[in-house]
Amino acid sequence: MATKKTTKTPLAAPIENSSLSDKAYEQLEEMIVTMKLAPGTPVSESQLSTMLGIGRTPIREAIQRLSHEHLVSIMPKRGIFISDLNPQKQLRVLETRRVLERLICTKSAKRCNAEERKQFEQISKDFKRAAKENNEKLFLKVDKELNDLTIITAKNEYASKALSMLQGMSRRFWFGNFHQIGDIKEAAMLHAEIANAIFLGSEKEAGLAVDKLLDYIEEFTRKTVMLHE
Repeated sequence: MATKKTTKTPLAAPIENSSLSDKAYEQLEEMIVTMKLAPGTPVSESQLSTMLGIGRTPIREAIQRLSHEHLVSIMPKRGIFISDLNPQKQLRVLETRRVLERLICTKSAKRCNAEERKQFEQISKDFKRAAKENNEKLFLKVDKELNDLTIITAKNEYASKALSMLQGMSRRFWFGNFHQIGDIKEAAMLHAEIANAIFLGSEKEAGLAVDKLLDYIEEFTRKTVMLHE
């Protein structure tokens, strides 16, 4: 009687690596954005692998993704460095972000369903609570929730992908400078206006709210130039 051969699933290893790569990316992106890995810091695959307890292949894939988002710089024969904070680059990011974020938020206001609108309503309330309590931790948490939800509900994968590549840079620049010149209360209320406009389904108000937020962030960015002169 012939023995029955067992078959292996050929996709098991790639799927596992993909999952670990996503995990490595999420952890490293958070460490870079929150300055736990400071600008200009040299890093290596082996160092990050040991730090996170994740193999070098997923780490390498995460680094490539972070490089595309300009959060790390890969320099031949020199190594890998956490990217510097650069106000001039940030202003160019904001030029692009204004157009993309206006598109994303207006389409989100138009296309999100009733359940998603309730989520935007709650996000607006959470931003207002962060403003009232001057709560930095809550602000950063809800800011990420707003970014993620608008990208999903806009239902435009091309604009969403382009905007996703800029959000890490913007969050990191804010985190790196807001203690000196930022205002959590004002920033939180401006974000709350965007979430509320989407909740109400008003494309016009969502666009105006985005413009007000980006005007504030541009002014904030220009102030950092004077801060470091």
